Amino acid sequence: MAKKIKTIVKIQITAGQIETPKIGQALGPHGLNLQQVIQQINEATKDKHGDVVPIDVTIYEDRTFSLKVKTPPASYLLKKAAGIEKGSGEAKKTKVGKVTKAQVRQIAEKKLEDLNTKDLEQATKTIEGTARQMGIEVEK
Repeated sequence: MAKKIKTIVKIQITAGQIETPKIGQALGPHGLNLQQVIQQINEATKDKHGDVVPIDVTIYEDRTFSLKVKTPPASYLLKKAAGIEKGSGEAKKTKVGKVTKAQVRQIAEKKLEDLNTKDLEQATKTIEGTARQMGIEVEK
């Protein structure tokens, strides 16, 4: 018989730098063993050390859980590729960085599993749109 899902908690952590208070606030009310959760998250994200990683924690009625580790947000990957701290507050007027078409394609390949398309060309256009909204120029 399938386990009954109690809730799904979505959190973003910096891989390898999990803060117990942040995890505790999100997961503590559900009665999970936080040390066990942190240990499993560390194990699942050990190859992404330092990256911001979204995680879906599915909590079941019997207080067990499962993790789904996603790819870093496109905005994080674009900021990293452009070498900037944050996006522009006025994206159409003020440009804060530049990325190449090749970098955008690499980000699209990395994000493909989490996007709502399976076509790499469409994924690339999605990432280009995100870059434009952040005030990052995409060079040809």
